[in-house]
Amino acid sequence: MGFTPKVGDRLSYDGAVCTVRYIGEVSGTSGTWLGVEWDDPGRGKHDGSHKGVRYFTCRSKSPTAASFVRPTRPAEKPQSFVKAVTEKYASELEKTTVIKFSNKVAEEVGFDKIHRKQAQLAELKVVIVDGARIASAYSEGDNPISQTCPKVVELDLSRNLFQRVGTVVAICSELPVLRSLRLNGNRFEGILTDEGLENAQSSLKEVKDLALEETLMSWEEICYIATKFQSLSTLSASANQLCYLPETPLGTLTSTLVSLELEFNNFSTIADVASLAGLTTLRHLHLKGNIISTITQDPSQDLPVFPTNLKYLDVSYNQVSSWAFVDALPTCFPGLTSLRISHNPIYDNPDPEFSTQSKTITEEAYMFTVGRLANLKTLNFGTISNTDRQDAEMFYLARIGKHLAAVPEGKEAEVIKQHRRYAELCELYGPPVVNRRKEINPAFLEARLVTVHFTFHPVSEGDAEIVERTTKIPKSFDIYAVKGIAGKLFGARPLGLRLIWETGEWDPVAGFDDEVEDSSDEEEEEKKGEAGDTEDLGESSQPDGKMGKWVKREVELQDGPRQLGFCVDGLEARIRVELR
Repeated sequence: MGFTPKVGDRLSYDGAVCTVRYIGEVSGTSGTWLGVEWDDPGRGKHDGSHKGVRYFTCRSKSPTAASFVRPTRPAEKPQSFVKAVTEKYASELEKTTVIKFSNKVAEEVGFDKIHRKQAQLAELKVVIVDGARIASAYSEGDNPISQTCPKVVELDLSRNLFQRVGTVVAICSELPVLRSLRLNGNRFEGILTDEGLENAQSSLKEVKDLALEETLMSWEEICYIATKFQSLSTLSASANQLCYLPETPLGTLTSTLVSLELEFNNFSTIADVASLAGLTTLRHLHLKGNIISTITQDPSQDLPVFPTNLKYLDVSYNQVSSWAFVDALPTCFPGLTSLRISHNPIYDNPDPEFSTQSKTITEEAYMFTVGRLANLKTLNFGTISNTDRQDAEMFYLARIGKHLAAVPEGKEAEVIKQHRRYAELCELYGPPVVNRRKEINPAFLEARLVTVHFTFHPVSEGDAEIVERTTKIPKSFDIYAVKGIAGKLFGARPLGLRLIWETGEWDPVAGFDDEVEDSSDEEEEEKKGEAGDTEDLGESSQPDGKMGKWVKREVELQDGPRQLGFCVDGLEARIRVELR
């Protein structure tokens, strides 16, 4: 008695699962073919068209998701849920051999003991039967699920042969303590008209975690299923080719959903997920691995605004290349305290005009992110301490000063407009130093002189106060000559002096790109960040070189014939003079 496949059937060939999309003839060949869409989109040879003729359309957008196979090709036999669980877990009993010493049964230890405990089906708490060719709840002769494994709390039914979600509901209805359900990689048909979902709420009311990854369902279908879970707090809908979330009824999700994963989809803007603003209890939003580059498609479009309950946002591995995106986050996510934004183009090139050292590029990106987002408590899984924030904000403010120095005074407002926190940071730390270089004719003497501000530091506290002197020195003078001038100004032996150029810039002394392990522990990190110190830094705060991650850059001018113009930058320098 042969099996006659129908369109929509789920088949498995040597472990490779597919869905029948077409049954009929193919031009240029003889006989009947099955047009199938493989769950693995790289397994096929085309997308449902052959030699310019389209025979069927795949859900997958991959060009190699489909194939034609003969109906006579033997497919693996599907099985019931009860059979799959019994086959996987109860079979362990048969593999267990009783070990006896002097006619006494020895206690099993290690993995043997674990396997024996797993085999006690009635005590199972976690059941994983992914890829087990399950197509139904029961087959002839099966025991009731409520007797076979009634204590299951976590259930993984991913990548099986289900056609209807109603079959899954029938299984769950006999698992009264079920809390977590994974249905990843299944291909359900007729979701919006599935009678098995109509009164599914009572069967699914205790389930809190649901995974629907790689199902290639639409957002409407995902929400239609998710709303049947009246206590749902975590939903994962990653890798579903979603590019936009239209307005759709959210039911009880508006008051229960806390965490939503939409990773590895095709969103290009934050506005594409603006309909999620209706989820008032949502705290964690995961958008990793999309193609997001801007907040909105059109700059004139209003920014989407999400509830203040949303604290954690993951936009890592996207296409963010502008700091305007970061600046808009507080408007879109007014409650945001934890962010992951690493592995975006903006982190590879945070400041094209001034970022030159590859070793500090990621550190600078970290500093700019913290400096731009005042309420951030954790960044890339790392908690932001008070010292981290102070260092970042001072560095960011100093860099704004460099950008101001690079433009004429009349265009300062244009630069300041790009830095929303500029006025706030100036209130905290004072305005940055703007050393705007004047255009000087290189033929003039002024272009060949460096204005040097010498500061003489005594050896000990009991000595005279710090003495300051300012003079102009030709760029062509070597360091020996500069020391001679310093010695004459301060009445000291030139070769007994040390000259230290204070650059006014900052150097990192610890990495800022060390992400904590990429895991699901961001909630714990967030809590730590929220419990962090909130001490006011004050206007006169200065970074502590020992506690902070950044220190002022200083360069000692070594004795030698090297010219002053090659040792310091620009036409003005601050040099500290010390006795050896």
